[in-house]
Amino acid sequence: MVASDGRRLAVEDSGNPDGYPIVLLHGTPGSRFGPSPRAGVLYRLGIRLISFDRPGYGHSERRPDRTVSDVASDVEAIAAALGLGRFGVVGRSGGAPHALACAALLPHRITRAAALVGLAPPGAEGLHWFDGMHESNIVEYGVARTGRIAVAARLTVAAEQIRADPFSKVLGLREQVPESDRKVVADDGIRRMLVRNFAEGLRESADGWVDDVVALTSAWGFDPADITVPTLLWHGEDDVFSPAGHTSWLGSRIPGALVRIQPDAAHFGALDVLPEVLLWLRSAEAPDPG
Repeated sequence: MVASDGRRLAVEDSGNPDGYPIVLLHGTPGSRFGPSPRAGVLYRLGIRLISFDRPGYGHSERRPDRTVSDVASDVEAIAAALGLGRFGVVGRSGGAPHALACAALLPHRITRAAALVGLAPPGAEGLHWFDGMHESNIVEYGVARTGRIAVAARLTVAAEQIRADPFSKVLGLREQVPESDRKVVADDGIRRMLVRNFAEGLRESADGWVDDVVALTSAWGFDPADITVPTLLWHGEDDVFSPAGHTSWLGSRIPGALVRIQPDAAHFGALDVLPEVLLWLRSAEAPDPG
């Protein structure tokens, strides 16, 4: 598929072809193969799930100096190419701010938006951005604030290691997360999806990962307070990658946002709740998740 400026975009279209269209924004690092319900589950839910590699990941061409808000034009191009009218959008982890960008900038296309275990923008007033965050992410995001060259030097090495052995990345996650996340990552099906996700996203370079981290820690290009579409924010209370305080902050800024902070859940709890979130996006009659 081709973006409005001619870049190549790799898109995955799965689930029920006649179902309700929902665009899924993957995590950081990640790819169009990020964890999601299996095709059979999506079919039964009546969901057509569309995901794509953000620029620089997988088979999508890089967009230098992109901001979080730039994702909106790519999503709109994909929607036009697939003949979509209005649709829902959901993002997990590093994809959550990108989903919020679509909600803010494409209100004529987005029916509902959901952001799972997301981050607040840098410089969020009243939020201690790094409080409760695992040391690895503090270092990663802290280095990003010094510029792209520094973060590229760090993540290029990490990407090479993941390409050589993507399973090691998944095993490494288990050492950094609380018990609730260990149970999720212990599932063999989840592990296989994560391995495929990381391997595909970093198959050629660390560019997508680097550009994501820089974008997330720079001005986003939109104000969450400008979001007018119905928005659901979900977070596991024990998350150490993107602490739940970020979602609480967003919930206080986005008008009418539904905020769900779930006890005894953490970062990967978003994978368990995703089917319920998809139902919420599909229908106003669906029960609130969490």
